[in-house]
Amino acid sequence: MDFSFKYAQYSHFNLLSKKDQKLVDAAFEAMNKAYAPYSEFQVGASVLLGNRHVVLGNNQENLAYPSGLCAERVALFYAGANYPNEVIDTICIVAKGSLISKELQISPCGACRQVMIESSMRQSAPIRVIMVNQDNRTLVIDRAEDLLPFTFFK
Repeated sequence: MDFSFKYAQYSHFNLLSKKDQKLVDAAFEAMNKAYAPYSEFQVGASVLLGNRHVVLGNNQENLAYPSGLCAERVALFYAGANYPNEVIDTICIVAKGSLISKELQISPCGACRQVMIESSMRQSAPIRVIMVNQDNRTLVIDRAEDLLPFTFFK
């Protein structure tokens, strides 16, 4: 059995639609407010809901590791708690810090991927994922499920 998926790659996020660029800008805004004194790796996430409202999240670290939480889960859990009947259209993720090199593609951790997929299953609709590197290269994936091919299912 083979696994493959499609994605779009851009040399800079300014090549995205204006709507997606605004989502990237919101994720950068969230990233700059991250609490990351231990890793010094700041992550921001923005979630576009079906009602066009944008929810922000950023990583929140804690000295009692692993008590912190990733930006993606902060944003998705906030959206689920406060807008339980709204469809999550797109999540955008940005990051900065020396934890990874600027050339490597950033991507969500496995736990965040699983939460994205569960959010998608709850709403019975795919969630787009936009990932912007520190050098502004950007990947767009149409379905969060493609990031974790062997996910947990009910």
